[in-house]
Amino acid sequence: MAAAFTSRIAWGAASRAWGTIRTACLVVLPPSLVIGAVGFVVAVVGAPSGAAVLDASHPAGTAGPADPATVHGHAAQGTPAAQESQVATQSPSVPNAPGVLLFSKTAGFRHDSIETGVAAMKDLLAPGFMVEATEDAAAFTPTNLARFRVVVFLNTTGDVLDAAQQQAFERFIEDGGGYVGIHSASDTEYDWPWYGNLVGAYFKTHPAIQEAVVRNEAKDHPSMAGWPDALKRTDEWYVYRTNPRSVKGMLILASLDESSYQGGGMDGDHPTTWCHEVGKGRAWYTGGGHTKESFAEPLFRSHLKGGVEWAGRISAPAASAPASRPTAPASR
Repeated sequence: MAAAFTSRIAWGAASRAWGTIRTACLVVLPPSLVIGAVGFVVAVVGAPSGAAVLDASHPAGTAGPADPATVHGHAAQGTPAAQESQVATQSPSVPNAPGVLLFSKTAGFRHDSIETGVAAMKDLLAPGFMVEATEDAAAFTPTNLARFRVVVFLNTTGDVLDAAQQQAFERFIEDGGGYVGIHSASDTEYDWPWYGNLVGAYFKTHPAIQEAVVRNEAKDHPSMAGWPDALKRTDEWYVYRTNPRSVKGMLILASLDESSYQGGGMDGDHPTTWCHEVGKGRAWYTGGGHTKESFAEPLFRSHLKGGVEWAGRISAPAASAPASRPTAPASR
């Protein structure tokens, strides 16, 4: 015990001396020599248990690669930092690239394809877009949304925005912003009539995952470019509460051949992708994207990218949705 006490006294004296020396050394010496000096002090005196030692590869005050508070570039869920963080991850982009916000918060069922979908969207949109991903609804403020051209609801579910966040998003869209809804974006915000108009139709039910024939109804639209007249693909095919074809100003981009699979549920007229104008903004939705495998399909990936480009007016499509639209109900 006496040896440990003596060591701590020696360490304290050396530390105080080092504080004086460091102030002078930092002015005239390069960092490598300063760090070397620390090593010399530690080697001579010895660091007592619990003493913090400067590591050149891990400067004091920063989190290491394995720090759970910063894994994947954002604070771990459940921590105060996680609750305050608006943006989870950001992809590289070219200067002045249009911004795309990927929003995947869930308050109901959570798809296990969300993380795969986020990674795929970043990959297919880079580097021509500045892409940020978050599950923090606090990102929905007028100031933050002004940084983006398009907001993507990627497999969101349930009530994900409060009243103030809803109002901020309404202004964003009606002032010219873009919306892209993927799969269970239609299983979101049932009590917000404005959002119901935006997405075009709410989810009702679905049969088992299976292959179905998708009919291309808008070959000139950027999100349907390259698709054949009829494409067989496997996904979870939603039945909707209403038919979006009945919405004034809606352009149906693709529909399902209900004779090609079991459980169609929409009396033979089954839209699965559509788009329309909302105020000065644009909204695009696809029913695909339930499975992880969807996000690896080249045609589905080009489908998603074309939807983002159209919603954000980033390209000049040969066909676009008619300008007329139903009046948006007031937000709750």
